[in-house]
Amino acid sequence: MKIAIVGPESCGKSTLARDLAAALNAPWVAEYVREYFAAKGTNDYGLDDIIRIAQGQLAAENAVPAPLLICDTTVLVCKIWAEVRYGHCPAELAALYQPQDYALHLLTRPDLPWEPDPLRENPDDRDYLFDLYEADLKASGANYVVVEGIRERRLAIAMKAVLGMGLEH
Repeated sequence: MKIAIVGPESCGKSTLARDLAAALNAPWVAEYVREYFAAKGTNDYGLDDIIRIAQGQLAAENAVPAPLLICDTTVLVCKIWAEVRYGHCPAELAALYQPQDYALHLLTRPDLPWEPDPLRENPDDRDYLFDLYEADLKASGANYVVVEGIRERRLAIAMKAVLGMGLEH
């Protein structure tokens, strides 16, 4: 079972992934984009890079054989990134997006202060991006819960959602 953590930039996804994995004693997969750009040596990118990042994210997920896996981001993040930055999601990228592969999506609300980071580009439109994520999750029929508030509240919401699926803790 995979739990996806998605949402706009600087909304606590990585912190929630680490906290949730620790609380559930489960492995987690970090966002591959950081590894990708570190290896590339530059933050300059094009649409082909976004596709490679999505492929790398999936490969990282598939490399962890576990009954429960926490995923700090998914191909959905790449899909929305491509749509916002380039105006469309290429078919090759869209084919990688399989929301049904995740038992639950935790959608992080942008109610935390923006924290600058060399890989972040959208400090002023996080609410707009949140709406795009939510619309996509609804349209795909994905099981999702909105996570909001300070760190402890986010973890409590996430734990309630995961445990509500009948998962042993």
